Amino acid sequence: MSERQMQIGEVAERTGLSLRTIRHYEEVGLVIPSARSKGRFRLYTEADVERLMVIRRMKPLDFSLEEMRDLLEITDRIAATDDPPADEERKRLRARLDAYREVADARCETLRARLEMAQDFAATLRQRLNSSV
Repeated sequence: MSERQMQIGEVAERTGLSLRTIRHYEEVGLVIPSARSKGRFRLYTEADVERLMVIRRMKPLDFSLEEMRDLLEITDRIAATDDPPADEERKRLRARLDAYREVADARCETLRARLEMAQDFAATLRQRLNSSV
């Protein structure tokens, strides 16, 4: 049985990304649809959706398209079954992946601090509104 294929509308609904954004990611080579229908509609697989979700999760952390591409290439290479990486290459790839994890962790911490400041500000506004009633 062949893998289920989805058209772009369903993929957009599942990922929360716009059609335009998904097409853009195709144009820049981040996610290429696995197939095309006879009518030339883009067809995506579950693996394509997972790839789009990785990209979507990287966006709020301000990763560039080049960084997204690099990270996806690293994970693709680590997961390769037809020509798996040798031990030394696997170690280098894992070190690069770990570097991305460190950057992601640091950016998450920055976002947490910004969120805390924003929540403090909102609480201050609520206090001022309540005290002026």
